Amino acid sequence: MIAPHARVDGPDDAPAVVLGPSLGTSMDLWLPQLPTLTAGWRVLRYDLPGHGGSPTPDGPFTVADLADAVARLMDEHGVDRAAYAGVSLGGAVGVELALRAPDRVASLVLCCTSPRFGEPGPWRERAALVRRDGTEALAETAPGRWFTPGFTGAEPYVAMLRAADREGYAACCEALARFDATDRLGGITAPTLVIAGADDVPTPPRGHADRLVAGIPDARLTVLDGAAHLANAERPGPVTGAIAAHLDRTWKGTGR
Repeated sequence: MIAPHARVDGPDDAPAVVLGPSLGTSMDLWLPQLPTLTAGWRVLRYDLPGHGGSPTPDGPFTVADLADAVARLMDEHGVDRAAYAGVSLGGAVGVELALRAPDRVASLVLCCTSPRFGEPGPWRERAALVRRDGTEALAETAPGRWFTPGFTGAEPYVAMLRAADREGYAACCEALARFDATDRLGGITAPTLVIAGADDVPTPPRGHADRLVAGIPDARLTVLDGAAHLANAERPGPVTGAIAAHLDRTWKGTGR
């Protein structure tokens, strides 16, 4: 069973927000957003399997399994209903959670993510590479995948990748290989904001963010110039402002 490592910050009686990280990073991906979010919300962050403080489960898992694990995590922390924001794989988990437990997702933010992350083959090849050589095999090229060329703050995020367990990372790759929510997006009922980096290489706005907006009823799209795949780290001010405005507009309930 997947048992994510998690941390809660912010007022105990505030509306809850769950934050999901991207493949190769830990919950600390969200540190730039914490000061603003914890001022008005109870923030529950978690680590993906084999990332940060989370153990690697025995055997394979799917994105749906990760969503079920987040639902159990909410139960453990007494959160009946929450907003959810996720980056990349963390966004895919949010899509699955909103589809599988719509009564528990009050609002949704999907950042630099997709209803389908391309063909399965390259993900399985990456899983095999990491199982053989570890995540260090990806560290040198990670800044080019995650950030625009002028960004100078990549090292803390690359360090998260280097620290990830090879089997946990590989299993997450295989979960992404199997993920395809394209034909199910119409079932999402939570008010949804989609955030995209204009220079995102893994999930560019065209073919990824635009498909989320086309498929999710009444979804809104924000595209940020000067941002790539980890837009919340590269352009923290605009991303934080967009998330806070969306939550202010859509999530005024209690978090417990």
